This record gives sequence, C-alpha cells and structure tokens, in this order.
Amino acid sequence: MEATDPAAWGDSYTWIALDATNKAVVSYHVGKRSWDDCREFIQDLRARLVQQVQITSDGYAPYAPTIRAAFGHNVDYAQLQKVYDEDTEGDRRAQRRYSPGRVVGVEKEIVFGAPEEDKISTSYVERNNLTIRMQLRRFTRLTNAFSRKIENHKAAMSLHIAWYNLCRIHETLRTTPAMALGVSNHIWTIGELIEQAMQAPAAPPVAPPPSPIRPHGWVQLRVIQGGKLSHS
Repeated sequence: MEATDPAAWGDSYTWIALDATNKAVVSYHVGKRSWDDCREFIQDLRARLVQQVQITSDGYAPYAPTIRAAFGHNVDYAQLQKVYDEDTEGDRRAQRRYSPGRVVGVEKEIVFGAPEEDKISTSYVERNNLTIRMQLRRFTRLTNAFSRKIENHKAAMSLHIAWYNLCRIHETLRTTPAMALGVSNHIWTIGELIEQAMQAPAAPPVAPPPSPIRPHGWVQLRVIQGGKLSHS
C-alpha cells in the first residue's frame, strides 16, 4: 500500500468472540489488526455481557489493556499461546506460506482475575474459524470470491453471523446458538433473516453496570484474516 491510499485498503481482519458454552458468536468486528480496532471490539463485547465471564485469547498485545479498561475487575482473563515447529526449511517453507507451522505445544498464562485453568482454551473459537472459512467463500484466498470491497465484506460477514446464530442448528447443541442463549424461541428461516436485515438496524446495546456474579460463561477470542481490500 501507498501512504496516500485510503485507510480501508489492505488486509482486513474479523475479530470473533465466541460463547464456549452455547457456541454463539457474542460479538464480532471487521477492521484492521490494530489497537483501535481491538478497543472497539472489546468495548462492544463488554456491552453485550450481563454477568462476569472468563475470557481466553491468544497473546496479541492490545488484548490485556483493552480488556482491563473495558471490564475492570469484573473478568477472569487468561492467554493461550501456541508453540509452533520452527523447522521451515525447503518444501516446508512453501507449504506454510498461507498457514502457520505444526503446533508442538501450548503455553497458558493467567493475566488477571482467577480463571479456571481447565477452561483456558481457544479450541471452540478455532473450530468456529473453520466454520466461517467453509461457509463464507469471501475468506477463500486466491479465488475471485475473496473480498475486495470493505462494504461487501462487512455485509457478507453480518449475514453469516446472523445465519449462524439464528438459523443454523449446531450439531452439538441440537438447536441454534440463539435458542441455547435464550434470546430466540424458534429456529429462524432465511426469509425471517432477510426481512430483518432489510429493516433499519437497532440501536447499539448499552453497557450494563458491573456485576458481582461469579463466572458462568467462558468466552474465547480470535482474529481471522478476511481479504485484500481495494477500490475495485
């Protein structure tokens, strides 16, 4: 990119917060992999939670200060970092051009609060990463389906998240994530989803007051690359 290019150009990333119990995408944000986007994502997540939770993320530096600023002392937070095989010689280097190396271990670190160690995991949100990539072709690299306009990418991502939460029966839950959360009493049809999508968006949720309730849910965070965006 050139210095004069619009800020929306270049790589785009999707930030995902997944309820590990009910498998629902609680919050998401499409933007850059930056401090400002991390702050916006975490503040939106905080506004959607009504009880104290345990959060696990990778080791991305902005997470700890932004989670502390948004949640204060009402969160139990830990990081999980994968340890990769460092052998990248020869053919291995070419094979890993679009993916990381082989995972040989994980390192868990309690950042603040009192998270339960057996719940320090990003497995569910990593699996959701696969679901997104399999269902939404705008994440398929080296194809003409790969997003090139930020507006189209955001719209496609919004429709996918709504379909995933409201319409798709989760194989483990045997119901939709929205029904598991208690925010819907039926499986939405595609017609209902499109009808709601065509209406004016609702006002953003208001952050609830701090809650003394001990952890009841476990939230996992993940950022996935979304597209090479330009004016085309």
